[in-house]
Amino acid sequence: QVQLVQSGGGLVQAGGSLRLSCAASGTTVAIIRLATMDWYRQAPGKQRELVARIANSDNTKYADSVKGRFTISRDNLKKTVYLQMNYLKPEDTAVYYCYAQILGIDYWGQGTQVTVSS
Repeated sequence: QVQLVQSGGGLVQAGGSLRLSCAASGTTVAIIRLATMDWYRQAPGKQRELVARIANSDNTKYADSVKGRFTISRDNLKKTVYLQMNYLKPEDTAVYYCYAQILGIDYWGQGTQVTVSS
């Protein structure tokens, strides 16, 4: 059974940095290598939004609100996707989720709270 297991997150002051990780289990390197992997976030009272995406080609896409501050990357051999978050702002406070569609099935990580204090 495929699982996406997240780690990282926590409480940080504005201007600080955090790194999130999302490791896939129950699948192979060859399959993960083909998958586009995303990070989403959901703040209280708001809809879940796409934060960053990395394609199997390593092309990346970012929400305008995080461009220049967040970096998504992947290590296919570790079956892991990362989100490096720098210059964090209070408005980045949210629960962050990783997502991947693997062999046509949607998988979500368990969610990680990121809280940025002003």
